[in-house]
Amino acid sequence: MAAVVALAIIAFFLLIFVASAVKIIRPFQRGVKERLGSYRATLDPGLRVIVPFVDKLRIVDMREQVLDVPPQEVITSDNVVVSVDAVVYYEPTDPQRLIYNVANFVMAVTKLAQTNLRNVVGDMQLDQALTSRDTINHGLRDSLDDATDKWGVRVARVEIQRIDPPPDVIASMHEQMKAERTRRAVVLEADGQREAAIAQAEGVKQSEILRAEAQRQRQILEAQGDAEATMAIADAERYRQITVAEGEARAITTVFDAIHAGDPSPDLLAVKYLESLGTIADGQATKIFLPADFASGLGGLAAVAELFRNDDGGASAREHRASSAGERLAAEYARTDAEREANAKRDKSAPKMSAPVVPIPEAPAPPPPPGNMPPAGI
Repeated sequence: MAAVVALAIIAFFLLIFVASAVKIIRPFQRGVKERLGSYRATLDPGLRVIVPFVDKLRIVDMREQVLDVPPQEVITSDNVVVSVDAVVYYEPTDPQRLIYNVANFVMAVTKLAQTNLRNVVGDMQLDQALTSRDTINHGLRDSLDDATDKWGVRVARVEIQRIDPPPDVIASMHEQMKAERTRRAVVLEADGQREAAIAQAEGVKQSEILRAEAQRQRQILEAQGDAEATMAIADAERYRQITVAEGEARAITTVFDAIHAGDPSPDLLAVKYLESLGTIADGQATKIFLPADFASGLGGLAAVAELFRNDDGGASAREHRASSAGERLAAEYARTDAEREANAKRDKSAPKMSAPVVPIPEAPAPPPPPGNMPPAGI
């Protein structure tokens, strides 16, 4: 029984010994192996075996880590006290130096970040510090990276979280921003009114140019229309006079041919003479001139009749002249009828002359817009 107990005790201690000797290092970790208090080796991830109570394994997390720098008051170069806090992202690169070169890495980095933050922000004015966060971030990163290199740590980046000025400074900044926005609004309104006035003046000028061009074109069209109308009236009057003259000439020729075709006698001429006197007497004139000697008038008619009878070649010649005059009279009647039919068939609605073609000039190109004004100071 005592032997069983002894074996159980030995097995228990053996189990404890084996558990203490076997160590597992995860992929994002590194192990620093110490033997009897001195550095022995840096172990990579995996299953590792050490000598219990002789070797000691210290695990270092190699992942990128975040360190929050507490807010602190910093005086800028224009004597304004601001509260600044930041965040530091760092990544261990050498586990041996991280363990043996610095006792408390977190406190060391925090104090180092606060000190460098005072130096970087203290060299700037308030407006520059508020608008130059990238500059502050890069300056702090370079300073911390140089200082922490011997500790086996690489500072990845530094970010400024907040820069808080005092309440009175914030109120002054608000008033300044309000005044600046009011100034911008006034400047923009003035620029808008000026641009509107320029555009309105350009529009009035263009409308006046177009109105003058339309007036000139209307006068040109009216003048050309008057000229065409005058020409048409003159042509119509000329045509009327020619037509009247031709009609009178044809009427005289017709009468002459009719007289020769009819071969009138002196008695017929006397009767026609007396009928003409009756027609004259029926007129509206207040004074009528008649021959004083009717006998002499009849004698004149006889003389006219003798003109038709004497030297006419006899009866055969008169018959020939009468027949020729009858043929000419018939031809004249036929031509007159043909002209009447042609005039009846002509399209009365068709214009006799084409409308004049008047070139319409293009309106002048608008003037170029006014040059770009220099932007108002913001």
